[in-house]
Amino acid sequence: MCEGGINTGQMKHAMAMVEDQLALAQQWLEQLHHMADHGHRAASSAELAQVTVMLGQAREKIETAMAKLDVSTDDVTVERV
Repeated sequence: MCEGGINTGQMKHAMAMVEDQLALAQQWLEQLHHMADHGHRAASSAELAQVTVMLGQAREKIETAMAKLDVSTDDVTVERV
């Protein structure tokens, strides 16, 4: 696999699955944040809000990585004999 490269289609699919999981976790944490806020638990609410922002940033990084996956950054070529 290393000599022939990677299957970018499979890699993108796996990255999309991780991004979907993070999106779901982000939604749940957003709900928990609102519950803590309405329950007058400001410290917990603030922490949960920060986590939702971090998950959003992680999702953006995954999307950027997926976009850059097709760009080869090495000068390696494979020649079949």
